Amino acid sequence: MMIDYKVNIQIDTKDLKQLYSSVKWFAYTHDLETLQKAINNSLLVITAWNDDQLVGLIRVVGDGYTILYIQDILVHPDFQNKNIGTKLMTMTLTKYKNIRQKVLLTEEAPNVRHFYEKFGFVSGDKGSTVAFYKES
Repeated sequence: MMIDYKVNIQIDTKDLKQLYSSVKWFAYTHDLETLQKAINNSLLVITAWNDDQLVGLIRVVGDGYTILYIQDILVHPDFQNKNIGTKLMTMTLTKYKNIRQKVLLTEEAPNVRHFYEKFGFVSGDKGSTVAFYKES
């Protein structure tokens, strides 16, 4: 299997729907027009492709100088545990290595925690920071 990584390309809505649905992120797929706009207006989007199938994606928002926020990182279940997520994260962190503040918000799960900790992220409950968020 050869995975091809692409940076900031136009992604067809049907491909986005398939990938986001595969990981059950239905809050995004209920409004595909908004998802497409969010993707198009992100600071960075790196995609992973197996031939013509979108199998992974990382999406970053921020200013590109002082802060970046990793909004989405997802890999199709059939392609998980094949280092695709690791490659997407590594490409992103390498591109923005000089940015001091890198932030993400995710669900609590042991494997999720381990994934981010291996990249040097510290959970707010373990460090000296506190995180706040508000959903509409």
